[in-house]
Amino acid sequence: MSGVLVVMDQRGGVMNRMSFEALAAGKQLAAKLGAECSAAVLGESGGGGGVGNAALARMYSVEHALLKVYTADGYVGALEQLVKKVEPTHVLFPHTYQVRDFAPALATRFKQVLISDVIAVHDGPVFVRQLLQGKLNADYRQTGSGPCFVSVQAGSFRAEAESGEAAVEVFVPAIDAAQIRNKPGELFRESTQTVDLSAAPVIVSVGRGIGEESNIGIVQELADALGAELAASRPICDNGWLPMERQVGSSGQTVSPKLYLAVGISGAIQHLVGMKGSKAVIAINKDEHAPIFEVADYGVVGDLFEVVPALTKAVLAAKQ
Repeated sequence: MSGVLVVMDQRGGVMNRMSFEALAAGKQLAAKLGAECSAAVLGESGGGGGVGNAALARMYSVEHALLKVYTADGYVGALEQLVKKVEPTHVLFPHTYQVRDFAPALATRFKQVLISDVIAVHDGPVFVRQLLQGKLNADYRQTGSGPCFVSVQAGSFRAEAESGEAAVEVFVPAIDAAQIRNKPGELFRESTQTVDLSAAPVIVSVGRGIGEESNIGIVQELADALGAELAASRPICDNGWLPMERQVGSSGQTVSPKLYLAVGISGAIQHLVGMKGSKAVIAINKDEHAPIFEVADYGVVGDLFEVVPALTKAVLAAKQ
């Protein structure tokens, strides 16, 4: 057994953005193991075309008419055959709703368990998961001899474009309609959101330190100056000061922007869970002992009502 296999999640030929985060995790794991990383896409035909320049060892396009519409039985049957053919040491998935449906059953076929919602990979390899809404980190290491199955939490690994062409190999599994016990139903649809914070490169997030709803305007001005999306911690949204779709945290959106500017946010673990994948974090808080400073790359200890307007003015001046 050798190498890492990443199973991409797609619908109608469009890759789920989390697939590329899982791909980044797969490449990181492969580098630690000194092994190659390959990927697989399932569909009726031509499933490997949506990955593009992925710098992979190989791209497996798993094609069959019964894979046109997702069913757990179809995916488990097809992937079981692919894993037996490729013999990877590790199989990675994005932790999407679809993956949660079939991946545990696939792992069971190999007498393994799925290590789900992984946020980091350490040497060993050791897989890190969070417990109790992020209050604790737990390390997991596979002790069995079969392939290790892992799903990756959204926002934990940064997907970045790399040059290189992957050779595409078509794999046609031997499955038939009699094996498909479940019937496809209506596709799951997440609640409609007018803003997708997960795609924002810059986010300015406001917390309870803002004091009153009428004060949010000064943070909005900073967000506008930076060309950023405005987000918030849970207390702001619970109070109805901003829509729930702008909440970042364990009960809101998970984000991984290039820059996350936290204004008046103390840094409760439930909030940190949602923004831990940010490339750079700047925190503004008058409490020098606020937990947010433990994860911030840059921190400003001061009154946000003085710091934020001054920062906005400086940003606007720099644009002139």
